[in-house]
Amino acid sequence: MSIVTYQSLKHEVLNEFVVVSEKHLNDICRETQAWYDNECGHSARENLPPGWEQPPEEGQTIKLMEVACSTRLGGLLKHYCCRAA
Repeated sequence: MSIVTYQSLKHEVLNEFVVVSEKHLNDICRETQAWYDNECGHSARENLPPGWEQPPEEGQTIKLMEVACSTRLGGLLKHYCCRAA
């Protein structure tokens, strides 16, 4: 499991929220950690998310309708992937 650095958490997420309680802060941190561990591309790994050993096979041009976007924290954190066939 990766650990989101405080600087990443602060600059990419917490600067966008007014945290109103400890529970709210914990929810934001939990969602950010899940996104960081499972969906976020990492430059040290050639922009692959954790758990991916190699990039997907090169294919032909991808059409906009073939791309799915999932969001976390009200759309602040996004992840794009190809839709299942």
